[in-house]
Amino acid sequence: MMKTLLYSLLKYFSKKIIRKYKPDVIGVTGSIGKSSTKEAIAAVLENKFNIRKSQKNYNNEIGVPLTIIGIEKTPGSSLFGWIKVFLKAKNLLFIKNKNYPEILILEMGADKPGDISYLVDIAPCKIGVLTYISHAHTEAFKTIKKIAQEKRVIISHLQRDGFAVLNFDNELVMQNANTTKAEITTYGFKEGADFRATDVNIIADEKTNWPTGLNFKLNFKGNIVPVFLPGAVAEHMIPSALAAVAIGNILGVNLLDSIHSLRNLQPIAGHMRIIDGIKSTLLIDDTYNSSPEPTKSALLTLSKINIPEGSKRIAVLADMLELGPETEDTHREIGFKVAELGIDFLITVGEASKHTASAAREAGMDDNQIVCFAESISAGKFLQEKLRQGDVVLIKGSQGLRMERIVKEVMAEPMDANLLLVRQTKEWLE
Repeated sequence: MMKTLLYSLLKYFSKKIIRKYKPDVIGVTGSIGKSSTKEAIAAVLENKFNIRKSQKNYNNEIGVPLTIIGIEKTPGSSLFGWIKVFLKAKNLLFIKNKNYPEILILEMGADKPGDISYLVDIAPCKIGVLTYISHAHTEAFKTIKKIAQEKRVIISHLQRDGFAVLNFDNELVMQNANTTKAEITTYGFKEGADFRATDVNIIADEKTNWPTGLNFKLNFKGNIVPVFLPGAVAEHMIPSALAAVAIGNILGVNLLDSIHSLRNLQPIAGHMRIIDGIKSTLLIDDTYNSSPEPTKSALLTLSKINIPEGSKRIAVLADMLELGPETEDTHREIGFKVAELGIDFLITVGEASKHTASAAREAGMDDNQIVCFAESISAGKFLQEKLRQGDVVLIKGSQGLRMERIVKEVMAEPMDANLLLVRQTKEWLE
């Protein structure tokens, strides 16, 4: 009852604030890539516009209204905290705030059918970004088709004067392009995308040979411009940058200014972030969450990183949650991918990931290349002993497995955990 009342009040005040201040709303949704795309868009626009972006992963029926109101931290169970939220919302309605943002960049998530419709009813978008549609939350949606039906609302609700920004590489995204009345702009790696990336290279430090970022060529209307993304190693970070440049173009930001702004962008915590490990090793921290397609992409990135002779590429993979009846098959696919890419050692965490280990064995990996753990702390202690100089480790899993604990166990400077890792707040640590 109290939860329903809270949602109703947040929705009521947020809709009123949107109607009063009339900011341009950029809504970002998809199965993967939402947070990275939101951050890239903010980096491109913040020098020209007064913007506000969703904090952390504030992308639901509580987080989106809090962003609209301008609250950076949820009050949780604090009654006094919620009173302060609604007092601030009331003040925004009755006292004109001249500094209210021109543009709101709102990440919009969907854990169940109807979520995107609920959010765009609160904040109708001027620009809708559809990043990627794939298997995630299939426990709630049952089929990939139903996931697509939910995600496409971000573009189907747009008006004719709006803009739909679509990932040209994702077939399921493009199949839904005809559901929007808005002008369409596309981005991706494939020929035919309006904003296209080619010639991708991992840039390595001359002394350590560890990667320091990615560069690629941006093709737009016959112009070819080099782009550098510092701290990025995964090619699947590039579409986020392309979407941001596309939106900058829509809103009148000079192309070169957009590209320059991306040089200030760093991978966000838990999203393929490079971290120095103990014993002169390199960690790829992808512990924010997990689903099949990003895991395959992360493994491909791991396989491409140069390592010294005698060193190992190690994958530490935990369960991918909320996949329902597809759980076993998707985890087995990951195991086959680990073996196919020639990863030297596999550590799994969780019950479902035993299927990953089993498939890797079937695909040719030896028993002495695979070890399974029930939880992350034990896996972290094992990895600490296993690591040798020059090893590169990918650490990835769904939020519920708390894989950031492993990163903290083996990072060179654990005192920096609160700056570099996900889920380091007091509430999570407790």
